[in-house]
Amino acid sequence: MELLLAGKHSVQNLIVASSRAIYGEGAALCAEHGLVYPLARVTIDMKSGNFEPRCPQCGRYTTMTSTTEAAIFHPSSMYGLTKQVQEQMILLYAATLGINGFALRYQNVYGPGQSLKNPYTGILAIFSNQARANEPIYIFEDGKESRDFVYIDDVVETTYRCVDAEKQSPIALNVGTGVAVTVNDVVQAIVRYFGSSSKVSVNGAFREGDIRHACADVTKLQRILGFTPARPFSEGIGEFLAWASGEPLVASAYEKSLVELKLRGLISIEIVA
Repeated sequence: MELLLAGKHSVQNLIVASSRAIYGEGAALCAEHGLVYPLARVTIDMKSGNFEPRCPQCGRYTTMTSTTEAAIFHPSSMYGLTKQVQEQMILLYAATLGINGFALRYQNVYGPGQSLKNPYTGILAIFSNQARANEPIYIFEDGKESRDFVYIDDVVETTYRCVDAEKQSPIALNVGTGVAVTVNDVVQAIVRYFGSSSKVSVNGAFREGDIRHACADVTKLQRILGFTPARPFSEGIGEFLAWASGEPLVASAYEKSLVELKLRGLISIEIVA
């Protein structure tokens, strides 16, 4: 940023890979207060098997709704906090420089080519490894937690359109499908694809800092770039798994990561009946 401010350059479009992690729990609906932005869930609720976020005003449990770019920043992790700061910096400098600035708030990006051994690249890699090896699959919480999975090709197209965009004010955009897919549905699709004999268990365990739901409102993305990611999960997951099935089955660091979380007091392994 300092180099751009100090010298001559031909840069006209500045893009930062942000994340839906800046929202934390994101938007939700309360029966009494309507649209609200819940804080992080509390341990006592989750130990009791109550996983939905509470209304920050009345404490009632909320229901999921899509999150717009106008949502309050509530990052629940250091990763989310760094992404918030990165995008605010890029948009600020883009405005100062008088050039385009885009903060692309990617949802759960997936597709061929992602790491199958890194436990932090997402549940698709973790569950596909376990299913291919016919190992037990443990689902956290109650399996009804959900994510907005956006296919890599759609992410590339969105990013390219920012590179080629006409002059406009710096802006943040959600990059997702606007469709929430539950973890239960993800596991079923993976086990079915591989014909796996993995035993699937919903064990009620939970990780501190995990969010309950993620679903992007992509209205602004369509209006600004004329494009909305449209690859349905039912199609994209098949392409990902077809690629994964041709890759060597490698040892994952997933179990090691769970041990580390347990040692840091960030994971519960209590089973909810």
